[in-house]
Amino acid sequence: MLKIIKKAIKKAGIKKPVTLHWLRHSYATHLHESGTDIRFIQELLGHKSSKTTELYTHVSNKSIQNIRSPYDDL
Repeated sequence: MLKIIKKAIKKAGIKKPVTLHWLRHSYATHLHESGTDIRFIQELLGHKSSKTTELYTHVSNKSIQNIRSPYDDL
């Protein structure tokens, strides 16, 4: 498994150190950004409290950019 992860990191051109925590955080963030309900993410990560899951799903620039004001269509 570690060999596969190292190969993927190299192929992606990632230069920063990669940890399991970083991968887990990225996974949760990508799920959240794609519209996955926080409760499903909580279940997938095995968190008892949604507060713990919310730490992984910080507000991202992508999420902010998708917010539309009713005035945008005027």
